[in-house]
Amino acid sequence: MRPKYKRVILKLSGEALAGDQGFGLNEKTIDSIADQVKEIFDLGVEVSIVVGGGNFWRGRSGKGMDRTTADYMGMLATVINALALQDALESIDVLTRVQTAIEMRQIAEPYIRRKAVRHLEKGRVVIFAAGTGNPYFSTDTTAALRAAEIEAEVILLAKKVDGVYDSDPKTNPNAQKFDELTYIDVLNKGLGVMDSTATSLCMDNKIPIVVFGLDEPQNIKKVILGEKIGTIVREEY
Repeated sequence: MRPKYKRVILKLSGEALAGDQGFGLNEKTIDSIADQVKEIFDLGVEVSIVVGGGNFWRGRSGKGMDRTTADYMGMLATVINALALQDALESIDVLTRVQTAIEMRQIAEPYIRRKAVRHLEKGRVVIFAAGTGNPYFSTDTTAALRAAEIEAEVILLAKKVDGVYDSDPKTNPNAQKFDELTYIDVLNKGLGVMDSTATSLCMDNKIPIVVFGLDEPQNIKKVILGEKIGTIVREEY
């Protein structure tokens, strides 16, 4: 089967990399994600990845810390995750480059849009780390921004839940899952897909978002092949 998308951004939360342990890095989980990325990479899809850092740092934990400092610490956490994912991918022969929004040349390239696009064209996975390089912006916003910059066709939002619900399915057994939503629906209903800045950026640039669960090892490939899983957020139904 031919892939539905040619160039994609996969957004992974830090929590997703922690697996069931909830903190740090789960080697089995990271290896499973790497295997899934290789599957779509082998189909000829140009893959870029944005990683969060919530498995190490969830932002300011008390009133004593400056918000800007806390956000920079979170950016550094994403770099740890990016390097771990790069290592897992390269161990299965997937050429990978990490680009960071904050320069740290000893371990990664600085983010340069043209260079990122060139890597993708040459058959390399690109992992974007350190967020946007600015405090007060989430890694969701990073995914939306990088998707617009590199002209990705879709954002694949891999989460611990299998789509978008009208309430938390963990606490409400009657929570209803949405198959499709518009950007305006997400903003008006206050649904926890992405933060409002990221959602607005996707809306302005008409970038669809597919939200799906990472627990099924074939889900990333299914989305790429156009199967209807999870929830799709786009301009109109």
